[in-house]
Amino acid sequence: MTQEKPHVLVIDGMALLFRSFFATAMSGNYFNNDKGIPTNAVQGFARHVLAAQNLMKPTHMAVCWDKGMLTFRNELFDGYKANRPKPAEELIPQFDMAQELSEHLGWMNFGIVGMEADDTIASITHKWKDDARFTIVSGDKDLLQLLEPSTEIAFTKKGFTIYDVYNEDRFLEEYGISPLLFPDVKAFMGDSSDGYAGVKGIGPKTALQLVKTYGNVDKVIEALPLLKVGQRTKIETDLEMLKLSKELATIRRDVPIEAELDHLLIGDISSEKHDFLYEHGYTILARQLQK
Repeated sequence: MTQEKPHVLVIDGMALLFRSFFATAMSGNYFNNDKGIPTNAVQGFARHVLAAQNLMKPTHMAVCWDKGMLTFRNELFDGYKANRPKPAEELIPQFDMAQELSEHLGWMNFGIVGMEADDTIASITHKWKDDARFTIVSGDKDLLQLLEPSTEIAFTKKGFTIYDVYNEDRFLEEYGISPLLFPDVKAFMGDSSDGYAGVKGIGPKTALQLVKTYGNVDKVIEALPLLKVGQRTKIETDLEMLKLSKELATIRRDVPIEAELDHLLIGDISSEKHDFLYEHGYTILARQLQK
């Protein structure tokens, strides 16, 4: 009888923290602790992780974070994410608080300065792809490029328990290309939230059609003489931006992950840890854990 592989839950900490913040900030509920510091995002993040753990029954877990505002993508392109508003001041202290709480609860944090959480997530799933199966929890569609037989993605949809789950088969059925070619599609269509333009005048449908027909960005460029004049002109006009967009859209898989797989094992949260939660004003979370 073959032993089942470890099931690793890979949490996009940034995505859950932002999501949890906006879920209650809209109605002005910041759940300030006795020092007047908001805790809404931190408690929401931890409750979301606990709910995912309860639902998906992983054996191991990793929580991934952005470290610092700037990454190698900002060095490639000044405009990268430049149009995003600064985080709300009520959220700013909660970035460090969430990582401290995560560590306190026995969850292993990962994050490298100059890299995004996406790159760390990809490097974790790549490092142990033969040794484990992975469920990534995020709201970020860019991660679709990481789908493979060992990796699925549960996109947050509603509340703490409703997800839209993608595996490689579903992606192939919907897109008709390998997940590895997803950055090439994004390179043509651009991404307004990340601030890169792709090729002006080429939308998602045409982008996907080009990649389906010819392959990656380089192969489409080789096939330019075969394209309709309008498409060819658009691509030639924005050729440099197309190549840059491909680089920006591609998630790195080579971030050094300084851990062994068994470091990610999930343990029980001991009752002594509840004191820490009450001391820091995480009362909603503490009550949930004591149930």
